Amino acid sequence: MTRINLTVDGAKVADDVEPRLLLVQYLRDKLGKTGTVIGCDTSNCGACTVHLDGTSVKSCNVLAVQADGAEVTTIEGLAATYDGGELHPVQESFRECHGLQCGYCTPGMIMQSVALLNENPKPTEQEIRLGLEGNLCRCTGYHNIVRAVQHASGQAEEMHA
Repeated sequence: MTRINLTVDGAKVADDVEPRLLLVQYLRDKLGKTGTVIGCDTSNCGACTVHLDGTSVKSCNVLAVQADGAEVTTIEGLAATYDGGELHPVQESFRECHGLQCGYCTPGMIMQSVALLNENPKPTEQEIRLGLEGNLCRCTGYHNIVRAVQHASGQAEEMHA
């Protein structure tokens, strides 16, 4: 067992974990953060995307011990990172633009979209599609997901003005 200390969604946590425990398993099984889903378990689908010290990572590809000392933000803690509403603006845009179908990919898509917009606040449609590569939607609802990111960046209003 290895002792880890991290901050998850603003709360400090400490645990003894098996060195082989994946971050996604730690978040879900130890902390009950089930909004972070396990899709493929091989880092191909992006459903488990979280922010690790502000950078999006696929948590099925990170060991919990690698996150020691880090700050982790999950979909469940995302709204708290934004001061101004019950939902983060990207969460609100996904709701407004129907950027979800079955919802399985939605947490990862939203976390990756937030990271994309932090790096590039006004991405083109092509930049959005490239920025979301590695996050798969089984329902193939990409059109509305891209539209939701454009809406969150304030570009949907500009396109319709």
